[in-house]
Amino acid sequence: MDIAQCYLDGNADVVEFCPHDGFSNILAACTYTLQEGDQPSRSGSISLFDVNAVTSALDRVCYVETSGIFDIKWSPIMGTASPSISQADAAGCLRIYGLECSSDGLGSTGAVLKQTTDIQISTSMCLCVDWNPLGTSLAAGLSDGSVSISSLTESQLSEDQQWKAHDFEVWAASFDPHQPSVVYTGSDDCKFRGWDLRDGPTMPAFQNSKAHSMGICCIVKNPNDPYALLTGSYDEHLRVWDVRSISKPVNETSVCLGGGVWRIKYHPSIKDLVLTACMHNGFAIVKLSDGNPEIIETYNEHGSLAYGADWQRSRLRQEGEIANNLVATCSFYDRMVRVWIPKADLLS
Repeated sequence: MDIAQCYLDGNADVVEFCPHDGFSNILAACTYTLQEGDQPSRSGSISLFDVNAVTSALDRVCYVETSGIFDIKWSPIMGTASPSISQADAAGCLRIYGLECSSDGLGSTGAVLKQTTDIQISTSMCLCVDWNPLGTSLAAGLSDGSVSISSLTESQLSEDQQWKAHDFEVWAASFDPHQPSVVYTGSDDCKFRGWDLRDGPTMPAFQNSKAHSMGICCIVKNPNDPYALLTGSYDEHLRVWDVRSISKPVNETSVCLGGGVWRIKYHPSIKDLVLTACMHNGFAIVKLSDGNPEIIETYNEHGSLAYGADWQRSRLRQEGEIANNLVATCSFYDRMVRVWIPKADLLS
């Protein structure tokens, strides 16, 4: 069921609901727009929206112009006391913004993003970013195949290490929330690798170069299972992995989603349920239980590449609907953000 929609000023590629208590109504939506010509430029923006499913409201409350954005992540709940956003952008920078609110709460002008720190980690583009569970470190993948690890101390970023992890663009770099010293990476070179930061990044802890027939777009650890991990690929498959053995993860099963699997998001409260952005084939909700992935709903109301997707994390119940079944999605060339509620019974 469609709730609301909004056009952005650039090509939309990321949407992220704030996971922090008291801020679940805040949705961040980002853009990346290439201005071609003799001197091409890559511009971007972050828009904050106040989302209310009951009144079908999608009200923009903050707008920030910046470099073209490839990825953002809200800080983890168990990390910083107040919400912040990390940004990976085309200028090769990591930037941190703090979310500030007026004393009367989140009114029409009550939510503001203010940059607190940034660091230029490369002359190459910064393609993806992820927080460690405590919100003290950031992993970033770069367009030259490198991976960077930076620390956030007293609101200042400093790079700890950077290494050549892959032959081509690194679209996925993710901390393991159950083993924070482990970082998983995936690239256009079709290689899925794991790195133990305690050993130094000279050699990967594991490498799989056979499972994916095309580049790897995203890597997501199951928040409820320390041994389960998902990868999404341009080859249109979502793959389920058992990483019990860090030296030899096992590809247990997979499902073809009919489009490149650009983004995967676990439902915040329903186990083994994920939302996926499938590029040329819209969005899909997939149930992963019992070792047999099943598509239970698709959403194809967007008119172009499906890139951004996220669940709202509210725990409230409103008029018989579970509020955290609210979904936000965005598509690239039509510059559209949509908020909707799945039609399927997700608990069945």
